[in-house]
Amino acid sequence: MRSDEIKTGVERAPHRALLKALGLNDKDIAKPFIGIANSYNSIVPGHLHLKDIAESVKAGILIAGATPFEFSTIGVCDGIAMGHEGMRYSLPSRELIADSVEVMVQAHRLDGLVMISNCDKITPGMLMAAARLDIPAIMVTGGAMKSGVFKGKKVGVSNVFEGMGKVFAERMTSQELHDLEDVACPGCGSCNGMFTANTMACLTEAVGMSLPYCATTLARSATKMRIAKNTGAKIVDLVHKNLRPSQILTAESFENAIAVDMALGGSTNSVLHLSSIANEAGISLPLSLFDKISRRVPHLCSMVPSGPYDIEDLDNAGGLPALMSELSPLLSLDIVTVSGLSIRENLKTAKISDPNVIRSLGDPVHKVGGIAILTGNIAPRGAVVKIVAVSENMLTHKGPARVFDSEQDSVLAMKNLEIQPGDVIVIRYEGPKGGPGMPEMLVPTATISGMGLSESVALITDGRFSGATRGPCIGHVEPEAAEGGPIAVIKNGDIITIDIPNRSLNLELTAQEITKRLEFWEPKPPRVTKGYLSRYSPTRIE
Repeated sequence: MRSDEIKTGVERAPHRALLKALGLNDKDIAKPFIGIANSYNSIVPGHLHLKDIAESVKAGILIAGATPFEFSTIGVCDGIAMGHEGMRYSLPSRELIADSVEVMVQAHRLDGLVMISNCDKITPGMLMAAARLDIPAIMVTGGAMKSGVFKGKKVGVSNVFEGMGKVFAERMTSQELHDLEDVACPGCGSCNGMFTANTMACLTEAVGMSLPYCATTLARSATKMRIAKNTGAKIVDLVHKNLRPSQILTAESFENAIAVDMALGGSTNSVLHLSSIANEAGISLPLSLFDKISRRVPHLCSMVPSGPYDIEDLDNAGGLPALMSELSPLLSLDIVTVSGLSIRENLKTAKISDPNVIRSLGDPVHKVGGIAILTGNIAPRGAVVKIVAVSENMLTHKGPARVFDSEQDSVLAMKNLEIQPGDVIVIRYEGPKGGPGMPEMLVPTATISGMGLSESVALITDGRFSGATRGPCIGHVEPEAAEGGPIAVIKNGDIITIDIPNRSLNLELTAQEITKRLEFWEPKPPRVTKGYLSRYSPTRIE
């Protein structure tokens, strides 16, 4: 065992003395050491209950004959961070999370790792660490909150964001918005729809790194606690068998996860996160692979924010195993998972309880998957759009550019009712370097929707979108403006043509005109020159 390096032999007597200061005895020290990386905190609604889940995990570890050690890592609530400078810290927090888990596991020579997570960057950050460390590891995702109810309809935080736009457009009163905010989030857990947090929970299960049914089980449920206890017992078994992430996180398992993502219509952020996790596992996931799988895997689950069903509905319909069972002709089924069984074995008892929530391959919501990759003279290296969240009317669109060099400027223009039907909003200098930190754009996208413009206005950005985004919103434009990508030289009034079925995104300008404009382009001074975010700025001051 790795932990023998800190507990075996005469030369480790000082180490054992320090372990005994924790209250451990010789029998405890002789057992496998299991780390529990827990992102519990009391400011993120998705994390408030994770300390209870940790207690169940510890119980499972103890029952299985190992010694648990819990440690913490950070977590950002994207909803609370949205729409201000705090959102620039969200995506970069993922690397801090991965690094902190690596540091704790390596410094203390732990034999196995249970990761307790929820929310957007924490789950992928922990999975990145697991792939990097390659010791037996397993994840418990914390589960979703229940939906709220407002005027007889299910609601969540995305409805509150869209409510802002309704107030701006005088489609909702301020009092109605206040009443909505009171009921939209009725308890702890990740937000209720197929936003980034729940997308990544589902993909964690799909890739084989959490136990069956973990992804969709609600936060405050006895089932979640049983899964947590079973997870604690299972990690001890994985340690004895030395079943490691490198045996689970294969190219085929990532392709399975992408297929599940397409069937769910999940968040576009999955492109960023799956690629980064795969990179830690030594596997490349080019953008073309996402588009290839999207073309062959249909969209089967019409989930919030673009459909009527929430995570509880998906769980009641059979959860991820039921969906994967329906997708089984399109999946690699003989891949081992943290259950110790193959996907094929995990799916033996799976069944769909509600065919309205999980549609059949022969009767999909859409014939293509949830995400499309666009290219063209605006995005030579690609851009990402959640195709199933775009109405038929906006799959193709041509209109004049309304250009903004920050998210805040675009929202101010919307608030002042300066955006007209037919416009194509361009928000640039919000990419990984230009932002810095590639902030999400839920405030402008929700405002567009709330104002009733999602059927006539498109949005393009080198930033990214919340999983709660819906409508013709195209993000991740590469190269970004801060790197001198073509998006940097778009002018107000330039005509932009969007053709999602044909995967194209173009300015109606000649190549010569774009080249000429780029020759005169000059980079903007970095917004941030000190602190953590300065690492992501295009120009650093040493």
